[in-house]
Amino acid sequence: MWSKELLGTDIYHLVAAFILYSMMGWLVESIYMSICNRKLTNRGFAKGPFCPIYGFGAVTAYFLLAPLKGQYIKLYVIGAIFATVFEFIVGKGMLKFLGDLWWDYNDKPFNYKGIICLESTIAWGFYAVGIIQFVNTGIYWIIDRVNYRMGIRMVEIALAFVVVDYIWQLAKVFHIDLRAKGYHFIEKCHAFLNR
Repeated sequence: MWSKELLGTDIYHLVAAFILYSMMGWLVESIYMSICNRKLTNRGFAKGPFCPIYGFGAVTAYFLLAPLKGQYIKLYVIGAIFATVFEFIVGKGMLKFLGDLWWDYNDKPFNYKGIICLESTIAWGFYAVGIIQFVNTGIYWIIDRVNYRMGIRMVEIALAFVVVDYIWQLAKVFHIDLRAKGYHFIEKCHAFLNR
C-alpha cells in the first residue's frame, strides 16, 4: 500500500509529509499564539501536537502550486487566495458539523464573519512561497533520511496516536461516553498518551 503512487508520489511520502506539516503547523501556530496570549497555548484540537489543516493545506498546495515554482509573485497571489478559500471552507465546515470555530478573526481588520481575514491571507501567501520554494524539499529530505521500514512504522504509530486522540476529543465534543459504549481500548490509549 505505502509504495502505490498518487499524484506522482508514493503514499508513504504523502502521508509522512502530511504528518510533518501538521506538526510544524501546530508548532508555529502554538508559538505565535503563546506569544500573543503571553501564556502557553495549544492550538490543536486534541492533546497532541497536530493540526491537520496545515498538513492537508500544505500537501494539497504543493501539488497545485508546484508548477509555479520560481514565479514568486504568481505563487504568492495564487497561494494566498487558495489558502484563504481553503480556510473559509474548513471554517464553514467546522461551524456546520462541530458548531464551533477553532479560531476567531473578529478582532482583526478586514475579516469576514471571523473566519478569514486580510492579515492571514497575507501570511498564507508567504507560507505558499516558503513551502513551494524551500520547505517541501527539506520535508522530503527528512523523510528520505529515515529507513523506509522504520519510517512506515513511525507513520503508522503517529497516525494511531492521532486517531485515538481525535476520537477522544470528538467524543467529548459530541458528549459520547466511550466507557458506556464499551470502548475501553480508546480510553486506555488516551490515558497512555497523556502521561
